[in-house]
Amino acid sequence: MDYILETHELTKIYGQKEAAKDVSLHIREGQIYGLIGRNGAGKTTIMRMISGLSAPTRGSYSLFGKTGAEMRKELRNVGVLIEHPGLYPRLSAYENLKIKCLGMGIKPEGYVDELLKLIGLEATDRKKPAGAYSLGMRQRLGIGLALIGDPRILILDEPINGLDPQGIVEVREILSRLRDEKGITIMISSHILDELSKLADAYGIIHEGTLLDEFSVEELHKRTEQYVLIRTEDDAAAVKALNGIGIKAIDPQHDGLRITERMDETPAMAKAIVGAGVGLRELSEHTFSLEDYYLGVTGGKHNG
Repeated sequence: MDYILETHELTKIYGQKEAAKDVSLHIREGQIYGLIGRNGAGKTTIMRMISGLSAPTRGSYSLFGKTGAEMRKELRNVGVLIEHPGLYPRLSAYENLKIKCLGMGIKPEGYVDELLKLIGLEATDRKKPAGAYSLGMRQRLGIGLALIGDPRILILDEPINGLDPQGIVEVREILSRLRDEKGITIMISSHILDELSKLADAYGIIHEGTLLDEFSVEELHKRTEQYVLIRTEDDAAAVKALNGIGIKAIDPQHDGLRITERMDETPAMAKAIVGAGVGLRELSEHTFSLEDYYLGVTGGKHNG
């Protein structure tokens, strides 16, 4: 089996609006797949269809290589956390997990304790109600609820949205552990690209309901490149000076000149600019980030 989850021209229309249009995703087993896009881009719509919570207007998808009625049976192997976790606020983490276990007919000794350990809530006061938890703790509990039944794939919609830095790190560590130790495939949506870049193995870029690009981390590295950023008092004169020493790959941007060749010759660049009587304000080395690539593909400003 090539893909654990695959969609084929998946489309959802609400009234006159195409919330998702002809989306074809490909997610391999054992990877964390980051679905990225602005708020309202269609990420949640796609996840709701894949989770069986919403029927596609057209198109199809497969789970574990199965489609149709056989695929619907496989939905029990999908754990879902979309939007806010459905918690009983007056009950503890243990009690919340225990109730769902009972509802699913899961009664192994120590099962809930193992889940609490997995999501980092084993030391939480058993009497403390979930309504008194921090947002990060509630998100971890939501992941725990999605893990009940030992799913092979988790679908998580914006699980780090609104968390403080410590909460983000805790959730990131949990998801990495689920992949690395449990072999669970994870599909996660987010618009916090810096954090997602520390976690995901592959990405899909959604923009206005359309899948614009899909790529692995390795492919991202091949498509992006390092650059030298130069800011001067006269960029036109600086370009002329750099051309004088044979540097031609110069891309004028709003933040300065980006040089994408002869990266190891920054002293010579500085010498040429200063030697031409041009004031040099900054010369620094940079690497294109996931956010840079995302902005380039979508052709717009990231609105968070």
